[in-house]
Amino acid sequence: MYLRCTFTALALAAATPLAAQDRVSIGTGGTGGVFYAVGAGMADLLNRQLDGVSANAEVTGASVENIRRVSNGEMTMGFSSASTLYEGKAGEGPFDGDPQNVAAIAYLYPAVLQLAATAESGAETVADLGGLDISIGPPGSNSSIFAERLLTSQDAFDMGNVSFLSYGEATGAIKNGQLEGSIILAGTPASAFIELFTTEDVRLIPVEGGSVEGLLQDYPFYELVDIPAGTYEGQDGAVSAVGDPAILFTAADADEEMVRQITATLFDNLETLGSVHPAAAKITVEAAGNTPIDLHPGAQAYFDGR
Repeated sequence: MYLRCTFTALALAAATPLAAQDRVSIGTGGTGGVFYAVGAGMADLLNRQLDGVSANAEVTGASVENIRRVSNGEMTMGFSSASTLYEGKAGEGPFDGDPQNVAAIAYLYPAVLQLAATAESGAETVADLGGLDISIGPPGSNSSIFAERLLTSQDAFDMGNVSFLSYGEATGAIKNGQLEGSIILAGTPASAFIELFTTEDVRLIPVEGGSVEGLLQDYPFYELVDIPAGTYEGQDGAVSAVGDPAILFTAADADEEMVRQITATLFDNLETLGSVHPAAAKITVEAAGNTPIDLHPGAQAYFDGR
């Protein structure tokens, strides 16, 4: 109810001045993550470009929390991985039997499952990680779920060798000789890997495209991507990887005109938005429609009218 009321009031802002600004809340993630950095940039842009709006980026537990709160009308829009948004709409995974009231605004940028192992380990392929002590991300995180799916597809998942650490903790454990590898899901470059590659002798482990065809068929919201050369210190060439894209979404019953205005404000100012973080610089109009669930009619109206 909150969201519908907020959007109705905001829609009036296009025609009449407001005595007080209306609130647009954006669910992001932790303050050290890419979701928060890009969301804060979006909020700043909306505050400067969209009359009658007071936008803010909210610190949250990321995808699952954002979906539940937007669906319930507690936030205007939010960030999610493509996989979690798909499950939310379908009532699967953490939303089992409880489909959420969500629709996509746009594909934003690829969140990349990045695999690193120490040079001393000798690992060169995903299959090689099966015999190493590695971290795959915090328990229950998108990183750990995605990593387990990838490793399982290569017969390389061994619970006895897997740790569930934060990205920073995993980097510290490798530096202390307690782990041989780390898997993270993040936009590139990721701060934890910047530190790791700067201080340790490690290498990115590539994903062979042909070896993950089954994974991509089973989970169509994932995609093949490249980590460009020079993303991390000592990385001389592009490295193939798989990604779970970041999606901006709102409530399925959100006001159509206001969603159109928000979408227009963001995508008519991509150069400004792209300056807030390297991941934001990857947002394009051309890729915006590549979402795992249907676009909201307001977003669709904007893209159709370009």
